[in-house]
Amino acid sequence: MTPLRAALPALLLTIASFVAPSLAMAQGFAAYISPPRFEVRTQAGQTLRQVLEIQHVGQQKGNYRLYTNDWVLNADQSATFSNDLAPDSCRPWVAIERKELTLEPGARYRYRFEITPPAGTAARECRFAIMVEGLDPTRVAGSLNLPVGGRIAVIVYATVGDAAPRLEIVGARVAPVNGQPLPQIAVRNSGNATGRLEGFVRGTDAAGERLDLSPADLPILPGETRALPLSPNAEEGQPVPTLRYPLAVQGQLESGAQRLPLDLRFTPAP
Repeated sequence: MTPLRAALPALLLTIASFVAPSLAMAQGFAAYISPPRFEVRTQAGQTLRQVLEIQHVGQQKGNYRLYTNDWVLNADQSATFSNDLAPDSCRPWVAIERKELTLEPGARYRYRFEITPPAGTAARECRFAIMVEGLDPTRVAGSLNLPVGGRIAVIVYATVGDAAPRLEIVGARVAPVNGQPLPQIAVRNSGNATGRLEGFVRGTDAAGERLDLSPADLPILPGETRALPLSPNAEEGQPVPTLRYPLAVQGQLESGAQRLPLDLRFTPAP
C-alpha cells in the first residue's frame, strides 16, 4: 500500500456526535459512514492501516472535505472538537488518503488512513477524530445559496502497546436523565486507555419486582470519572419498566477482562 500524505491543518469544528447514527443529511450534505468509530490496537514503530466507507446518498454529486481533529468529551456527553493540536496529541502520527472527495449519487468510497506511532513510544492511547464535512451549497428561498454546516466525526481509539483501562466504581446516586430519575454509577478510569462497561445487573424495586438494567455505552477516558446511568431493559414487545425506589442492584459489569461487582442500593435524594 502506498504511504499516505499527512493531513494539513483545517478549520475549527465544534459540531459532531458520539452516539448518533453515522448518517448525516443536513440540507446539501447527505452521507452514510461506516463504522462510526474505530477501537484498534497497534505497536510502536509499526503502521496500522484502516478503512472507513463513505456512501453518498444525495440525488446530486456530493463534495466532501476530510481532516483530523482533537477532541474532548464534556461532562454532559457532548464533544468539543479542535483543529489545534492538543497537548500530547497523536495526530502527527496520522496520515489520511486525501483531503477532498467527490462522489456520484449512491456511490461508495473506501477511504484509507494510517496510524504510525514512533518507535519507542510508551504504552498509551492515540485518540483523534476524522472529520467528514460537506462542501456543497444549500439552496434556500428559491435562489439563495448558503454554505452547509453538515459534518460527521468518526472517532478513533488506537491502543499502543499494552495500554489498558483500569476502571473502578467510586460512587452511586439517582439523577434525572431526560426527565426520568435513573440510578447512576460514577466510574473512575486510572488506566492509560479508554474503557467502557458492558453487561447486565439485576434490580429489585420497592415492590419486590425484579428487572434487568444495563449501563450507558459511554467512553470513560483515561484519568476521568464519568457518571453512567443504569437503564431498565424491556422484554420484546413490552413497555420499559417503571423504577420504584428504593432500588437494590446486584451483579457484575465487565470491561474487557476486568470484572466490577455491584451491590448497591439507590434512593432518590429528598
